[in-house]
Amino acid sequence: MSTGIVVFAHGSRVASANDAVRAVVADLGKAGGFDLLEAAFLELGHPNLEVAVRRLVGRGATQIVVVPYFLTLGTHLERDLPALVKAVGVQHRGLDVTVTAPLDGHPALLQILLDRIAAVAIKA
Repeated sequence: MSTGIVVFAHGSRVASANDAVRAVVADLGKAGGFDLLEAAFLELGHPNLEVAVRRLVGRGATQIVVVPYFLTLGTHLERDLPALVKAVGVQHRGLDVTVTAPLDGHPALLQILLDRIAAVAIKA
């Protein structure tokens, strides 16, 4: 089974924000040794989930893992993403599509916040 990975972000009118997501996806591919990897955007970016999955299936993916590049489980992940995944399932019968949890709750997130504060905090 060949697993394709989609890092699913919101998307932005600011092109550099979408480019930053694409850069993270490229780094993820290198760090994890993933060959079948795509960024996808809900809004304001390209490709969308449907196009990203089509690309991965075209390159041999038989299973898709969608990793939400969102901090918390909000409306987009509770309502929009399930509808998009369902539509992809209709288009690609038999394709196994799994969605991971958002970033919130991962222990590394606390360390990231501490690092950001330490980078600018004045030590007394």
